[in-house]
Amino acid sequence: MTLPKLLLFLTLPLYVLDQVTKFWTISTFQPPWIEPGASIVVVDNFFYLVRVHNQGVAFGFGNGTSWAPIVFLLVPLIALTLIRIFWKKGAFNHPLSMIAVALLLCGIFGNLTDRLAQGFLLEEFKDASFWQRLSEGYVVDFLSFKLPLYDKIVPSSGGWWPAFNVADSCICVAAFLLFIGGIREEAQNKKLQAKSAE
Repeated sequence: MTLPKLLLFLTLPLYVLDQVTKFWTISTFQPPWIEPGASIVVVDNFFYLVRVHNQGVAFGFGNGTSWAPIVFLLVPLIALTLIRIFWKKGAFNHPLSMIAVALLLCGIFGNLTDRLAQGFLLEEFKDASFWQRLSEGYVVDFLSFKLPLYDKIVPSSGGWWPAFNVADSCICVAAFLLFIGGIREEAQNKKLQAKSAE
C-alpha cells in the first residue's frame, strides 16, 4: 500500500477518532474535573476514563513547568521535518515502516492539534492574550489503567499507569513497528550480503 492510501485509510480515521474522543472527554468531564471520583469506571479497579491535562510529554514529564508548552509545541514540528527528510532519503521502504509512519503522523497531528487549540477553549483564559492562551495548550489524556505490580516499580503511582490517548497509542505502536521493521531489514541485508559473498 502506498503512503497516500495509508494516510487516507489509517492516519485520517485514527486522527478523527483521537479528536472525537478528546472532545467527548472535555464535554463529559466538566469543571471541577480534578477531584476524587471524577472518573467513569469501565472495568472496576483496572480501566477508568478520566480527564487529564498534559502540557508535558510521555508520562507527564515537564507537566506544570513554564517551558513545557513551548518546547513540546516545537518538538512535533521538528519530528514532522525529520520524517519528511528521512522519507525523501528512502528510509521508510519496508511495509512495516510505512505503516509506522502513518501511525506516527496520526499521533503527532493529534497531539499537536491539542497543543494549538485547547488553550483557546479554556474559559478561565478567554480574555488572555493570544500567546498566553497558546502557552496554556495541553494534550487531553483520558485512558487510565491500573497495572499489576506497577506500584512496585513506581510506588507514587498507586499502580496507575499515566493516562494516555489514541494519539499516544499510535506513537507507541509506530515505535514498536519501526523497531521490528529495522530488525527485519537488518536480517534481509545480512542474507543479501551472505548470498553475494558466495
